[in-house]
Amino acid sequence: MRVYEELFIVKPDAPDEEVDAYIGQVKDLIANSKGTIDKVDNWGVRKLAYKVSKYAEGRYVLVQFSSTPELVKEVERRMRVTDLVIKFITVRVDEKLKKIEKRKKHREVRAARRPAPPPSAPSLPVEPAAPAPGLPGAHAAPSHPSPAHPAPSRPVPEAPKPEAPKPEAEPAAETKE
Repeated sequence: MRVYEELFIVKPDAPDEEVDAYIGQVKDLIANSKGTIDKVDNWGVRKLAYKVSKYAEGRYVLVQFSSTPELVKEVERRMRVTDLVIKFITVRVDEKLKKIEKRKKHREVRAARRPAPPPSAPSLPVEPAAPAPGLPGAHAAPSHPSPAHPAPSRPVPEAPKPEAPKPEAEPAAETKE
């Protein structure tokens, strides 16, 4: 038994009862041929990437099942002759599952061969290296090591605030005598 996904597109103007009846026929065909149905998803009406049989939209239905290759041929034959179905595709899924399992095993083998990383030592604070003299941004490095606890810095005095300019006095009004 192999796992397959059958995705088919039904005409968008088909009534729900007709679509449900066709999905039931596909289920019955698979069940009567000793296959098992894993899931059935009706995705509803969606826009197609390009027109198919003069339709710009279609109703998507996904059926995932396990069966023999002969049953898949029969399901595809029935989809070809049904007027309700405008497009279909069958994908064998178990191949992909096998590849994924194979990759997992390969990764586990590689991880087992890889040596364990050495335990990390406690990290000590590291001072940045002084730039070489003569290079831009090079400053004279202190000749003595910096203390473990730097001395508290002194508060910087504030610069005096400039005074706002005083408004000029208006000239006195002249009186006539």
